[in-house]
Amino acid sequence: MTCANDICQSYLGVAPWMDPLAARLPGLQPVQPGEWLQRDDAFDGQLGYRDQLLKERRADVMAAPPEPDQAEHDLLASVLKEISADHSYMRIGDAIVRPDGVSVSLTQERPLITAARLAQEDMLILQPGADGYTLTSGVLCFPASWSLAQKAGRGMTRIHEPVDRYDEGMGKRVDRVFAMLQPDQAVWRANLLCYNDPELYQPRLEHERRPFNRDKPVWVRVERQALRRLGATPAVVFTIHTWVVPIERLSPEQAATLPEIVRNGGSMGETN
Repeated sequence: MTCANDICQSYLGVAPWMDPLAARLPGLQPVQPGEWLQRDDAFDGQLGYRDQLLKERRADVMAAPPEPDQAEHDLLASVLKEISADHSYMRIGDAIVRPDGVSVSLTQERPLITAARLAQEDMLILQPGADGYTLTSGVLCFPASWSLAQKAGRGMTRIHEPVDRYDEGMGKRVDRVFAMLQPDQAVWRANLLCYNDPELYQPRLEHERRPFNRDKPVWVRVERQALRRLGATPAVVFTIHTWVVPIERLSPEQAATLPEIVRNGGSMGETN
């Protein structure tokens, strides 16, 4: 675990309970141009922590076939295109210098790892399979109570089996979203949970209880989740931007409207 001051934001930039569209399942909204990948004041700490996890726990935070496929290459190309508009990044030869000053080689690692080291988001690739869209590869360094190892290789319905509200009707709605996404088009949604500590790496197996005591320090955790089709292929990337702030740092309006069920350890918009 790293210091909370390093990995947590100083403010909560996404409050889904205050947005009527985001507050209902699946709560999908279009991503505006240039807003797919986002960078906030926790960028340096979160990217540093991801680098550490990829070095020390790669088998736990990455799942992928032995060799990169076209979807991985398309993912890296999409990330490079997106960050090219952010002048805090700089390209020097075959490397990108991130806003935190860390140089990331474009040739030394597989594209999935390179992409994950350039942006603040975790990245998961889904591709059509026998059971619909299937999680084929990804980097998940900041899981909110789920396990990449347990979900990899599963279709969407099986991935969401523990979620009561993800029924057949919800599954069909999500399938339609995947089918309708146009090349390089994205949509986003968000979920909300409370934890008693700010640790970003919180993997848990299905049906494993997430401990919570509202009488202890409370941290509000929001995931801004986006779906984006990768180029002209059927592959879709699921990206997760994680916000974690102590409840005391919510704005007065955010604090006044935070759902009581979440204050008591429940969740809103959770689909894992």
